[in-house]
Amino acid sequence: MAANLVPCPSCEGYGWFEDEYEQAADCDWCGGIGYIYRGTDGVDRRIPSTDYAALSDQLERLEAERLRALGYTGQAKKPWEQKIRQQRNEGDSTKDHS
Repeated sequence: MAANLVPCPSCEGYGWFEDEYEQAADCDWCGGIGYIYRGTDGVDRRIPSTDYAALSDQLERLEAERLRALGYTGQAKKPWEQKIRQQRNEGDSTKDHS
């Protein structure tokens, strides 16, 4: 049975969760990897640690694709170019960013 690597449906590819106390914990489904095997029958299973070395290039590529889909470019942005800071400063015209 052939299996495909897909983002973990439980943690959405992050590999971890934060609880209500902001404590991080590895995802139980994927074991903190962020990806799982999905068989042709649609059944998901954890990737055994013995497969990591053989899958490392493919996992790295999938992770780079996932980060790009989230908007990550690998380039640093100046603070005033960061979306979160723009949202915080919305309506505040006293900031000088030159």
